Amino acid sequence: MLPKEKTPPRVDLSNQTILAYGPAKVGKSSFCSHADNALFLATEAGLNHLDVYQIPITTWDEFLAACKDIAAGDHPFRTIIIDTLDNSFRMCSEYVCKLHGIKHESDLPYGKGFSLTNSEFHRVLNKLSLLPYGLFLISHAQEKEVESRTGKYNRFMPSLSDKARKIVLGMCDMILFFDIEEGTDENGNTIQTRVIRTKPTKHYEAGDRSGKLPEVIDMDYGKFLAAYQIAVSDVKAKPDKNQTTKENTR
Repeated sequence: MLPKEKTPPRVDLSNQTILAYGPAKVGKSSFCSHADNALFLATEAGLNHLDVYQIPITTWDEFLAACKDIAAGDHPFRTIIIDTLDNSFRMCSEYVCKLHGIKHESDLPYGKGFSLTNSEFHRVLNKLSLLPYGLFLISHAQEKEVESRTGKYNRFMPSLSDKARKIVLGMCDMILFFDIEEGTDENGNTIQTRVIRTKPTKHYEAGDRSGKLPEVIDMDYGKFLAAYQIAVSDVKAKPDKNQTTKENTR
């Protein structure tokens, strides 16, 4: 049946899929830990210093089992954090190879192995993104040389394969680049400030669907939340996503 009414925008953070990427030890996990009722799917070590709820994940089968429990909904969590996306994609690749009895995706002809991995990765992430929870995807950053018609330049981007990166960027409502900004104090000494960059430039990938976030935000979850609430303050209250999507994603 065709719709009779428009679907209203869903602007609550519990409806958003957010990619948080940046250099190691910059504070991505610590930042995400302040999200509402957060649960980490920990695919690599690095949470020892944080007091958080987490499920250690070492294989794609374990990842799938955790996703099934999350989708069942019998829990208090409101935000799911995959830390890191890089390792989860590696686990997905290993799962596909084991399933088809190969050592590497290239062992299947015509790029079929890579296609199978990408399809499985997209299938699972897409289901997670449609659940009635906020979804943070944490990734490392890599710097690549990009060649354009006007010359070569370096660009920071999530450290995923090109196809996996396109899958992730396409489903995200926000792409946040965690960076260190250098400046000087009143005495001329060099100081470093940890910031979040939200606008795309040729030197790094970033962006948000609202288009209203400040270009630079201090790396503080409270300040980020305040900036986001201001950015979407002109949007009226919307129905609970839990009522509209949950049954369709099991």
